[in-house]
Formats: sequence, C-alpha cells, structure tokens
Amino acid sequence: MKTLIIRSLPRLRTALLISLLLTGTTAFAEEANATATADTLAEMATGIDTVWMLLAAMLVFFMQPGFALVEAGFTRTKNTGNILMKNFVDFMLGSLLFWFIGFGLMFGAGGFVGVPHFFDISFLDTQLPREGFLIFQTVFCATSATIVSGAMAERTKFSMYVVYTIAISVLIYPISGHWTWGGGWLTNGEIDSFMMDVFGTTFHDFAGSTVVHSVGGWIALVGAAILGPRIGKYGKDGNSKAIPGHNLTIAALGVFILWFGWFGFNPGSQLAASTTADQIAISHVFLTTNLAACAGGFAALVTSWIKYRKPSLSLTLNGILAGLVGVTAGCDCVSAGGAAIIGLICGVLMIYAVEFIDKVLKIDDPVGASSVHGVCGFTGTVLTGLFSTSEGVFYGAGWGFFGAQLFGTLVVGAWAALMGYIIFTVLNKIHGLRVPARVEEEGLDIYEHGESAYN
Repeated sequence: MKTLIIRSLPRLRTALLISLLLTGTTAFAEEANATATADTLAEMATGIDTVWMLLAAMLVFFMQPGFALVEAGFTRTKNTGNILMKNFVDFMLGSLLFWFIGFGLMFGAGGFVGVPHFFDISFLDTQLPREGFLIFQTVFCATSATIVSGAMAERTKFSMYVVYTIAISVLIYPISGHWTWGGGWLTNGEIDSFMMDVFGTTFHDFAGSTVVHSVGGWIALVGAAILGPRIGKYGKDGNSKAIPGHNLTIAALGVFILWFGWFGFNPGSQLAASTTADQIAISHVFLTTNLAACAGGFAALVTSWIKYRKPSLSLTLNGILAGLVGVTAGCDCVSAGGAAIIGLICGVLMIYAVEFIDKVLKIDDPVGASSVHGVCGFTGTVLTGLFSTSEGVFYGAGWGFFGAQLFGTLVVGAWAALMGYIIFTVLNKIHGLRVPARVEEEGLDIYEHGESAYN
C-alpha cells in the first residue's frame, strides 16, 4: 500500500499542477474579460455623452434662426434683410474667431484670462472629444453676440456691426467666460481663494444667465444708448412713440424656435447623458426650463392685461424669453416650484424694465433685448442664491451663496458694460456707428445691402 502511494505521487503532483494552471488561466481570463467589459462600457459612455453634447449644440445653433425671426418680426419691413444678414454674420465670424483665439482665452490656463492657443485646441484636457466641446462652446459665444443686434437694430452701419461683433467674440465674452466656465477666479480656478474666503463658496451659472445672456444684454443696452433712438421714436415733448414691428407671426415662430433650442441650451450644459445621475439631471433641467418659460409668458400676459387693458402678444413672447433667461443660471439646482417662481418674477419684471428703459432712460431698444437678457439674466442669477435647494437662503444655507451670486453677476455685468462703452465710443468717434438719416428713413436693406427682403 505504501509503495502504491509513493508511485502515485508524481501523478498527483502533475494533476495538482494542471489544476492550478487551469485555475490561474480561468482567473486571468475572467480578469481580462472584466477589464475589457469596463473598457467597452467606458467607450460607450463617452460615445453617448459625445452624441448628447453634439445634439445639444445643434439645438443651440437652431436658436440662431429663432433670434433672427424675433428681431425681424419686431422691426420694420425695410430693415428685414439687414437683420437677417447680421444673424448670419454673428455665427460665421463668431465661429471662426472663437476657434482662432477666443477658445484659448476662455479655457486656457490663467487667472484673469487664459493663455491664447491660436487655432490649437489640443491643450484642453477633457474626456470628451475636443472638437465637439469647441463647437458646443462656439454656439454659446454666437448667442451672446447676436443679442446685441436686436437692441441696435434699424440704424447701425453694417460695417460697424461687423467690427463690434469681432470684439465680442474675441475679447468680451471669452474673458468673462474664463472667469466662470474656464476655471477662472469666480468659480474653481487656481486663485479662487477670494471667493471662498469672502463667501465660503463660488459663483454658479449652470448654462449662462450671466455668462451668455447678461453679457449680451448689458452690451446691448450701452450700445443702444450711445447709438441714440430711431428717428421718430420720441416726440418733441420727449414722450415715447410706439414703432410696431412688421410681423408678429414670424416673431412668434422665432420664440417657439428659441424655446425649442433652449432644451439644448440648458440640459446640454450637463455635457453627459450616460449615467443614471446624468439622465436624472437632464430630465430635471428640462422640467425647470419649461416651467420657467411657461410661468414667464403667463406672468407677462396677465401683467400686460392688467396694466394696458389688453393681453399683449409681443410682451407675452418676451415674457417667455424672460423666464427662460432667468432660470438658465440655476436650472440644475432649483426645484420645479422654484423655477416657476423665477419665471413669474422675470416675466413681470421684464415689462417694467422695458418701460423704464424706454420712458425713463430714453434708450430705444426695438426688441427689448436689454430687458429680457440683461435685466432678467442678472435677476435669475441672483435668485438662484435664494432658490437653490442645496445652497439657497430659502433652504437654510445662509447668505454666502447669495452673496457670491450677486457679486459674480455684478462683476461680469460691469465688465461687459465697460468694455461695450469703450468699444462703441471709440467706433463712434472714429467712423460713426449710425447710418445717415436718409438711409434710416428709407431702410437699411437697399442702402446697406442693395436688396430687399420683400420684393
């Protein structure tokens, strides 16, 4: 028996070795499969996030015709071609210039302004494709620039419009954008100690109430003030006279398009859709965006009905936009009820802002851009400090976040207004911003472009 056991030992050792090898091979295969599965899932997640980002960029791009139709509908027939041309120029020049230098100034390393990377986007460290992120940010830049054209419509030289659009795309928007979305001093950059030391938190603007809309709105207000009112807007007694737009139908279509595009503007700023958390966040932002738009439009309708004895379509259209602009800063962090309240406040405020700018300040803004985007962008950003469910005053978080919101939007607004004042003043002194009186009276379409939108 002992001899049999001794003779069996080599075979036992062999079997044991084979068993160990098979076990190791199986474990290695399982580990390799797990790694491959994880890599596959990561690739799928990146693909889903990329597709969502590009889809959102397409929706934001579609806001360009929305702005074009709103501005054209709120102005007169003789200037329609000029309005449409400006909206094309916004996007064409904005895309080229933001790619050339603006993207680097906004997202390059630095405190006050990023280091420029001319035509080069390889510096950006991101899990998503850099090209997709560039185009997503480009459509936001173009939105900020196009806001200005409506406030300065019907009397601005086309050549001067091209020049100040360049200034917005390569200087004003990228620098303040760097402070906020580019990792600068207002958010989470290397020198954010000031915000943390003073407020205990940083500035929050999820999709651009201040970064995009307020910047465009304050530049628009300053530009319209320097440019002066349209001929016939104010009588000898100083009273304002209405100059109706030529087509509320296309203005209404423009607002519907903008409303639709905003579902890319706000939810798209999540830049991800691959996880359950991302999907919940996107769905929440869809809801808050829509509720604010509805509340803003309804508030403007009721307010105009009470104030002017008629429910005004044009003011309701701007009320919808006011609600959208107002909720854009905090659409990710306010509740559904908070979004509706922000929309209501902005819808009412917009009407009184339009009246104050027109009748008190005597600034002629044909489409109400400074009220909708400037005033409501500012207001919505500050209200986020009250209604944020995580840091808002109304949720017991103290006044630190509210202070950060107020400070951030004041700083960015002052930057935009100051730079707008410098640029418009210089252009006005050098070449003149305004067309001659005869051109304004007969229409910019023929004199500036040699063709009319309506023949």
